[in-house]
Amino acid sequence: MSRIRVLVVDDSATMRGLITATLERDPKIEVCGCAGDPLEARQLIKQLNPDVVTLDIEMPNMNGLDFLEKIMRLRPMPVIMVSTLTQQGAKATLAALEIGALDCVGKPTVNSVSEGFSELAEKVKAAATAKVRPRGDAPAPQQVLRRGYRNNGRIIAIGSSTGGVEALLNILSEFPADCPPTVVTQHMPASFTHSFAERLNRASAARVSEAIDGDLLTPGRIYIAPGGETHLEVVGASTPRCRLIEGDAVSGHRPSVDVLFRSVAACTGPRALGIILTGMGRDGAQGLLALREAGARTLGQDEASSVVYGMPKAAFELGAVERQLPLRKIASAALDICGVDQAEAS
Repeated sequence: MSRIRVLVVDDSATMRGLITATLERDPKIEVCGCAGDPLEARQLIKQLNPDVVTLDIEMPNMNGLDFLEKIMRLRPMPVIMVSTLTQQGAKATLAALEIGALDCVGKPTVNSVSEGFSELAEKVKAAATAKVRPRGDAPAPQQVLRRGYRNNGRIIAIGSSTGGVEALLNILSEFPADCPPTVVTQHMPASFTHSFAERLNRASAARVSEAIDGDLLTPGRIYIAPGGETHLEVVGASTPRCRLIEGDAVSGHRPSVDVLFRSVAACTGPRALGIILTGMGRDGAQGLLALREAGARTLGQDEASSVVYGMPKAAFELGAVERQLPLRKIASAALDICGVDQAEAS
């Protein structure tokens, strides 16, 4: 089997060398070329036809976001963003993920080189198998108008990874201001989840924020698991609340979707809805099964609309997914499950 060919684009020779060395430790990956700016990268893409591109944002001659937009419009291909772990870097990276980049990694600091790039090779391998849509080709939210929506007491738990930025924006932008309490674990670098929550908050009628330890789960609130050092759980059967716990990675991740789903299964059981979205690997599959076995309803994103059909596929094959749906139908289905219908309300 041929190796995955990667083009590394970064204005720093040191960073290009570090990314190259990191990737080529994996026998399934070959760095076929390096570029110091987008103009050089454009020529190398034509010449080398790489499978995946790693892309910096701040570069000479052309901004990385502008270059990414041209790639996605003219020659769509898998792109992984390599960004500084700063607030400005996080906002730019989120913009890149909305434009069409598949995933992101934070540039390591001097003291955390190995930790900073620990997932880079795996993300490159997932990107090589992902569905890349042309710019503007993503399905638009349905924007279903719900008058007099009333939650029936359920809590929604959502897990996602590669492709999850687009998926969550699509789903949560359809949620009404009084949506069911919703907890979300999205695999993302530690410094990025705050900016991601702010972006989701601007897109949704509900209030979206990073989860804080002890937050009470209330209607109209959506809680995003902070990236990095903790897992998000839901505890307290009578008054459910968020709990952030330290611990090792679970199913290869921290925060882990499995941890979130299992806690919701134990806390609320049949009063929950679990949703597993696009992402590489198996995180969330066992947890979604625990939810279904506890009597909860469960939904999974289908293969055709998933950027990477890894997590939803693993859950489906376990029998954890009650219904598979395309991304554009998930929000409406979730609100139907969690809402009091008119006959019940009257």
